[in-house]
Amino acid sequence: MKHFYSTLAALMLLFVTVAVEAAEFKIGFVDVERIRRESAPAERASKQLEKEFAPRAQELQRREAQVKALQTELEKEAVTMGESDRRAKEQELARANVDFQRMQREYREDLNLRRNQELSTLFERADRVIKQIADAEKFDLILQDAVYRSPRIDITDKVIKALAEGK
Repeated sequence: MKHFYSTLAALMLLFVTVAVEAAEFKIGFVDVERIRRESAPAERASKQLEKEFAPRAQELQRREAQVKALQTELEKEAVTMGESDRRAKEQELARANVDFQRMQREYREDLNLRRNQELSTLFERADRVIKQIADAEKFDLILQDAVYRSPRIDITDKVIKALAEGK
């Protein structure tokens, strides 16, 4: 019986020690999606991408208008055209449509590649800032993905502010 009480006392002391240490454990959370949407570097990158890809987007719009015009012309004049003229117009429309789809696909691929490059650079910078905040404020753990998080552990605003300041 004496052994039982001493074991129980030791276990209680262990639980108290663990509870005290857990109370000193500091956790933070960063909303990566907010950083991607709201940070100054993300906004600058977005504007840069728009500027960089604007000429290609305009060319795509021009090509799309050409394809639609050919389609409309073919529909209007198909009845009055000769068979060989109609086939030639259909082939011209098919080529224009294939070219347009190819250009559209290449545009999307190039834009996604550049966007991913910019996001990668942004997140590398954000990771450095998060580590600086963690060191300065003595965080034990900072999470970037969670099912639930309390607003009191969210340090996203600090990260966005630090990124805007260029840290």
